[in-house]
Amino acid sequence: MRLRPSSFHRSLVAGALALTAVLSGAPVAHALPDSAPVLRGGRVTGCLDQSVVGTVEEQRLSRGINGGPSVPAEILRRSGFDRQVTLFAQLLCRVPNRQAATALVRAQGEALWRAATYRAQHAPSGTGALPSTDDRGLYWARISMALTLRQWQPAFGLGTADRAELMRSFEYASRGITSTHFGTGVRKILVTGFDPFTLDADIRIGNPSGANALTLDGQRWTVNGTTYEIQTAIFPVRYTDFDESMVENALAPHYRPGPQHADLVMTASQGRAGIFDLEVFNGRRRSVSSIGDNNNLWGGGTISAPVVSPSMPAGPEWITSSLPLARMAQADVAPFRTRVNTSVLEIPAGETTPVRRPDGPTAGSIASEGTGGGYLSNEVAYRNTLQRDLLDPSMPAGHLHVPVLSFDLTNKTAITDPTYEANRDAIVAGAHAVLRAALS
Repeated sequence: MRLRPSSFHRSLVAGALALTAVLSGAPVAHALPDSAPVLRGGRVTGCLDQSVVGTVEEQRLSRGINGGPSVPAEILRRSGFDRQVTLFAQLLCRVPNRQAATALVRAQGEALWRAATYRAQHAPSGTGALPSTDDRGLYWARISMALTLRQWQPAFGLGTADRAELMRSFEYASRGITSTHFGTGVRKILVTGFDPFTLDADIRIGNPSGANALTLDGQRWTVNGTTYEIQTAIFPVRYTDFDESMVENALAPHYRPGPQHADLVMTASQGRAGIFDLEVFNGRRRSVSSIGDNNNLWGGGTISAPVVSPSMPAGPEWITSSLPLARMAQADVAPFRTRVNTSVLEIPAGETTPVRRPDGPTAGSIASEGTGGGYLSNEVAYRNTLQRDLLDPSMPAGHLHVPVLSFDLTNKTAITDPTYEANRDAIVAGAHAVLRAALS
């Protein structure tokens, strides 16, 4: 059912847009009414049940280093997104019905995405503010707001399925998936990234593929006289969302004919230290058993017994990138280097033991690891290029692994340092150069 705009809906959207201005430092003409609930001691009075336990991912919100204060809270404060988290809780407490809740959740999700992309492309203000390219504020704001939505106890009835649909709407909106709308008269480029992951190893971690996506969203580049518009989205590091076809829902509309048909689709993730890997062969299966996802869930496969996601559309065991890899490999990405990666791990036809093949898979083999591995990086690459094969085989599509983002080796506690910031900016600049080379 399509909702008709209401004055309440319009006011929520206006509030969400005003919030974007707040986070960007622009003047704001609106303020919360005096009657809005307030935070007291970190708790919103009146509408949140904080006995509701969040997901594993959400439980990390309170985590510090060596028993210290919350790292996510510091990241939120120094990126300015703590205000968005507070506002979301306050507005939820004033929602009168499910229809209004639907409008609010999507509006606030899209406002969060707009605030994050604006911040990534403009110098931040304020003492102690994290650099503009820091992707972690968006991540922890989304996790905080998801927990708020999970704990929300409205005055009206809200069933389990209703809440799940609100959670899904918020996820899609706050990841840029609902706002990948291209303008007219331009060539259209879609680029994706990922959330931070392995946060149990280091709660401070960011993901430069996500930072890259934030810096690119909405940008228009002119290359050799052609104007390109870039739209972006960021995927979660969670098997469940992949099993629920989030990748297909995000990418398929841009493979189908029509005004939103893209001209190139490139997924991206964080890979290995020092190298931009241009992945050639994407494998169909999951095989990583050494780490879980951000909810500490495992994909279910091993290198000797890789598995296929239950939602995976029918397709071949291996799919090849159609990006202009040779040209992209010539991009200046100093101080890093690029590599056209053709190495896979396969289980040869009729055999049971995995074999490393430096030059790609052999006929009839089973995919243990694509060139991008056996984790969600490889899977997003496979799902992307499978949509290409199903909907537009002529589309340039493929996957880029960006280098690992690292702190200064002497920094064990601070949430940022000059090495970390310079490393992230260099990775983002290199990713831009690789993409520009693809367009030239």
